[in-house]
Amino acid sequence: MKKKTNMRTVIRKIVREEVAIAIQEVITELKQPIQQVSKPKPKKKTVEKKQYTKNSILNEVMNETANSDWEDLGGGTYTTDKMGDILAKEYNGISNGGGEVNADAMVASMGVDPNTVDDGLKDVFTKDYRSLMKKVDEKSKQKRGV
Repeated sequence: MKKKTNMRTVIRKIVREEVAIAIQEVITELKQPIQQVSKPKPKKKTVEKKQYTKNSILNEVMNETANSDWEDLGGGTYTTDKMGDILAKEYNGISNGGGEVNADAMVASMGVDPNTVDDGLKDVFTKDYRSLMKKVDEKSKQKRGV
């Protein structure tokens, strides 16, 4: 029993010492003046506004679009060649890797709790519609006479 009380006393003493050291460090940090690091503000491009249309609101929107940096988002020019990359980033996590769609993730991306949705409705996201689309193509070819 005496060993326990001695051990408790020693632990309390060590904890007090450590807390005192930590408090002293915090007080020292608080006394030091705070140095604020300000980021340089990016220079705004001075671009001449063009007259695209007589409608002032539409003209303003078109000037904003023309002068924005939408073309090089992410460090490179976005063209139709990069659509796969854009869609992959947008729908990340919806697919289970090998092209399989994760129905729960798809439902969750629409802002609905997957547990409240019927499994029959979730099957809409995982069903293979290729055979249906082939039949649709055949019908449209028949109507066109091809």
